[in-house]
Amino acid sequence: MALLIGTRDGVFRTSGASFEEARQVLDCGRVLRVRRADATDGALAATQTGLFHSTRGGTWTNLGVPLSEVYSATFSPDRDRLYAGTHPAHVYVSTDSGASWRDLVGFQDLPSRERWHTPRHRGEAHVRSLGVHPDAPERVVVGVEVGGVHVSEDRGRTWEERRTGVQDDVHHLLVLGVDEYVASTGGGLYRTRDVGLTWTRLDDDLPHTYFREAYDHAGVLYAAAARSPPPTWGGERGADAAIYESTDGGDTFERRDAPVSPREFVLAWTELDGQVVAGTNEGTVLVRADDGTWEQTGRVPSSIASLAAISR
Repeated sequence: MALLIGTRDGVFRTSGASFEEARQVLDCGRVLRVRRADATDGALAATQTGLFHSTRGGTWTNLGVPLSEVYSATFSPDRDRLYAGTHPAHVYVSTDSGASWRDLVGFQDLPSRERWHTPRHRGEAHVRSLGVHPDAPERVVVGVEVGGVHVSEDRGRTWEERRTGVQDDVHHLLVLGVDEYVASTGGGLYRTRDVGLTWTRLDDDLPHTYFREAYDHAGVLYAAAARSPPPTWGGERGADAAIYESTDGGDTFERRDAPVSPREFVLAWTELDGQVVAGTNEGTVLVRADDGTWEQTGRVPSSIASLAAISR
C-alpha cells in the first residue's frame, strides 16, 4: 500500500510508511480530504481548488464540481453516485464519475439553513463531512461546519435535520454502522446509535473539547483533541493536545503519549498495512506500534489535514 498525505500545500505520496521517496504529486493548495475511491481503485482529493481524482495517486484530474472549494467527497456503495460537499454549503452529485454534476437543491430547504455560518469562514458554512454506509445505500449523512448534522434517506432528494443534541461546529462524521456515527466537533465528541435522533456526549470526563476527526480500527476508537480552537494554539503551550483511545465505543477513554511537541495536534488518521497512522498540524506522521506506543515515521513540509492508503 502507498500513503497519500493531504496538506495545506497539496498531496504528497509515499511508498508504504517509508518517507525515503516521499514526493508531492498534486499542487492544488489546501487539501481538506483525501480518501480511497474503491470504485476505481484510486483516490479522491477534496481541495480548495476543486475535487481531483487519480487512479494511482500520481496523475490527477479535476472533476469540475460547480463550486471549486470542495471540502468532502464520497462514492455511494453501489459505485454509481459520487457526492461532493462544498463551500458555501451545497451537496452535489454525479452519476457519471464526475463528468457532470447536479446540485441537490433539497439540502438548501432545511429549516436551519439561513443560520449556517461563522465569521471565521467569510460568514458562510461548508459541508465538512459526507458519509454513506454499505448497508444503507440510500442514506447520506452530512456534517456542516457550522450547521450541524443532516440526513437524507433518498440519496439526497429530501433532507432531515439531526442537529438536536450535537454541537453545530461539525468537523467530521465517522460512520461506524448503519445507524451509528461519531461526530467530532469544535465543542465535544458525540455518538448516535439512531441516525442522529439522539446524541450522547463522550468527552465529559476529558480535559480537551476541540476535536477534528475520530477513527475506528480493530475495535479501537481513536480521537485527538485540543483544549480550545486554533486561534489559541500560539505560544509555548501550543495546541496542548492529546491522543485518546477507547475499546468500548467511546464510553471510556485512555490518554496515550506521542513523541510530538506541545504545538502539535493529530488532525488525520488512516490504516496502512495493518497499522494505524496519524498526521499532525506540523507535518509529523506517527504510527502505532504493536505494543500500543506511538512512534514518528516521517515528516512532510506542511500541516497534514487528511490521510489515505491506496494500492501502489
